Amino acid sequence: MLISESLVVGGIVTIRRTRTQMAVQMLADHSEVARGHLTHPRVVTSSNGYVIARFHAEPSFRRLITQADIVDADGMPLIFATKLLCKSPLVERVATTDFIHDAAQAAIRNDLKFYFLGGKPGIALRAADNLRAIHDGLDIVGLRHGYFKPEEEESICAEIRALDTDVLWVGLGSPYQEAFAIRNRERLKGLTWIRTCGGLFDHCAGTVTRAPQWMRQAGLEWLHRAMKEPVRLGGRYLVTNPLAAYHLLTKTYDTSSQRFRRLKHYRH
Repeated sequence: MLISESLVVGGIVTIRRTRTQMAVQMLADHSEVARGHLTHPRVVTSSNGYVIARFHAEPSFRRLITQADIVDADGMPLIFATKLLCKSPLVERVATTDFIHDAAQAAIRNDLKFYFLGGKPGIALRAADNLRAIHDGLDIVGLRHGYFKPEEEESICAEIRALDTDVLWVGLGSPYQEAFAIRNRERLKGLTWIRTCGGLFDHCAGTVTRAPQWMRQAGLEWLHRAMKEPVRLGGRYLVTNPLAAYHLLTKTYDTSSQRFRRLKHYRH
């Protein structure tokens, strides 16, 4: 993580980048791999209210997030908190469902290859077909659903490498996707990024709809999701939202602040 380009948001070091800048970073890292300067793929993941609440509640999850190379902000409340509390706030939300399109265009222009791992059987295929229809020339070299046993991971990683994958998109849900990325980064040498992506494939496949634009801008996409899946998500947000709000208000600051040294506490 480039500390000079980051903020502490809700206690998590979060990069201050736009979607366009993240796509540029992906290409820069690809060049570093080609030159042999980047020996392991960067693990790139996202922070939101749920992640922040879990980060402070579960030491095992906190260790996963602190091992990631880049954490971006996938949540409008994070943007609002930095505008209130930081001298150089986050500029925009880097929602993975939006960023996939920036990444796809960059990949097409620079011959990067994607692999989709996750989702229910058939979902990654539908997502890939829809994205190829939008982005002519997008090279998705492989895909696999997210139902596999731990002993299958080695062969899955071997297939991903054999297909000359540059960016692996892992949509296994949290914390499984973060654990997969950290655990298999050594097996996936040669890749540029392992990018966790949550429910991205469901969105791209059309099986899950996004909130209206006004709800996204107001930081209410969580409410839309809770209304769509009240049994699975309603209770979660009732618990995590107040906790996330507390951590955002008390643990958001510039990395130039003296408070930054407190972050060392979360790395143990």
